[in-house]
Amino acid sequence: MSTTIKMIAHKLSLSVATVSKALADSHEISKETKLLVSNAAQEMGYVRNPYASSLRKGRSKTIAIVIPEIADSFFAEAINGIEEVALLQGYHVLIYLTHESLLREQAILQDFRSGRVDGILMSVSEETNDTEHIKTLMESQVPVVFFDRVCEELNTTCVVTDDFESSFIATNHLISKGCSKIAFMGNSINLAINRNRVNGYIEALKQNGLSDYQNVVICGKDKEISQQIFADLLSGPERPDGMILSVEKLSAMLYQICEDMMIDIPSQLKVLTFTNFNMAQFLSPSLTTVKQPAFQMGKVAATALLRKLSFNNTLAEPETVILPSVITFRKSTS
Repeated sequence: MSTTIKMIAHKLSLSVATVSKALADSHEISKETKLLVSNAAQEMGYVRNPYASSLRKGRSKTIAIVIPEIADSFFAEAINGIEEVALLQGYHVLIYLTHESLLREQAILQDFRSGRVDGILMSVSEETNDTEHIKTLMESQVPVVFFDRVCEELNTTCVVTDDFESSFIATNHLISKGCSKIAFMGNSINLAINRNRVNGYIEALKQNGLSDYQNVVICGKDKEISQQIFADLLSGPERPDGMILSVEKLSAMLYQICEDMMIDIPSQLKVLTFTNFNMAQFLSPSLTTVKQPAFQMGKVAATALLRKLSFNNTLAEPETVILPSVITFRKSTS
């Protein structure tokens, strides 16, 4: 049986209120009484519950991470960065998955209005084309910080990478390797991150006089549909000789389809992917990647959110933090 404040109070013949205030280091209690209570608590094996204490103060000491999925390497690394900061500050972390569903995202945020969490770190779903549910939550004074997938129209702190520049460099790299028919494979036009990457790709084609083959292909959540899109594209009369994948999970799919269709990477098709997949170097051929600083993005986003909480969401000005991505050139684009 765990020791309670009531048990300590009974042992010392003090009131429960006095013991509680002594353990909370209240100025109302003398140093002598605090020492007496502290010694008794230690002897009796008392363990304070910080979560219950925070609830009494009107704070849950809990933050939520709302993300589309956890299988993606980027989000797994970002969570580690968030937790490192949160745990050092005594915050609990809850993780909610939207599974790329706007309805699921709306339901999760609706639940947060009850005061379940103090603040939210969020990367929106690919279906999020309406931000009213996020605005409503922010208007109820629950601070929200975006990372990676952001809503540019909302006035709050965002932590991102320069996706336009990364895509521009990636496209130029493929062009420098002799590609003239480069396809861009993305997920959703609703996402600012995807639009920025598409725009970087288009600008690189334009500057190199290759706009005639501009080919942006949107792959949805359905795996079978995405596989068919790849197969149709690679068997068509205007088959690309270079491909940029904006979504990590498309990489393995493309490699398998190329093997099935006997398309050699990189001699017949050069491939570059936005991914934090640590095994990219071990694929055959090794995969050229644009890697986002996911761990650091998580740390910066969590720090920004906790700063908002410490200022009661009033003094901390919204900002956009842009961190650099790293492009690693490997055999898939050689």
